[in-house]
Amino acid sequence: MIGVAPPGLLNMTAAKISLKEGHIRGIVFSIGVCAVVLLQTYVASVFARYLTKHAEVVDVLQRVAFVIFVLITIYFLLISKSKPAQQIKPQMRSKHSRFFQGMFLSAINVFPIPYQAYMTITIASFGWMTFDQISIISYVAGAGMGTFVMLYMYIFFFDKIKGKSFTSQKGMNYVIGGVTGVISIITLINIIKEL
Repeated sequence: MIGVAPPGLLNMTAAKISLKEGHIRGIVFSIGVCAVVLLQTYVASVFARYLTKHAEVVDVLQRVAFVIFVLITIYFLLISKSKPAQQIKPQMRSKHSRFFQGMFLSAINVFPIPYQAYMTITIASFGWMTFDQISIISYVAGAGMGTFVMLYMYIFFFDKIKGKSFTSQKGMNYVIGGVTGVISIITLINIIKEL
C-alpha cells in the first residue's frame, strides 16, 4: 500500500475512470494494474534474493538509489509546476479494454521493480522475511492486495469529493517530495553506517 499511496498515474487514472464511467470500470482497471504488479513484485523479489547474495552489488545500487531519490526530491519540491499535464481521453469500448489499459499502464511503470526489490531487501534485513518460496509468494500476494486496496481507496475518496473543488497538485508535489526526501535521508544514514 505504501508504494501506491502517493498520488500517481495509476491511482489517479483509477479515480478518474471511476468518476467518469462508474465504479465497476474503475475496479476492472485496478484489477488489470494488480495483475502486472503481482508479476513485477515477483521479479523484484527474485532479484532481491540474488542481491542479498552479492553485497557489493547492493552497495552500488544503494548509492544509485540515494542519488535518484535526491533528484526526485529536488524535482518535486523545487522544480515541478502545479499545472497538470493535458491528457488525451481514450475511447474505450468494453470493460475488458479498461482491464488491458490497467495492465498496459502498470507495465510501462517500471519504478515498482526497483522499489519492491529495495523494500524486500529492507524487510529481510530486519529479519521479517526470508527468501524461500512461501515468503516470496506471501509478499507478492500482500503487494497485490495492498495495491488493490489503495487504488480502491482513491476511487472511494474521489467519489466522495467529486462535487467539491479540489486543486492541490502543488500540495501533492510537496507530499511526494517529502516522502522521497525522508527515503533519501534514511538511505544516506545506511550508507554512512556501512562506511
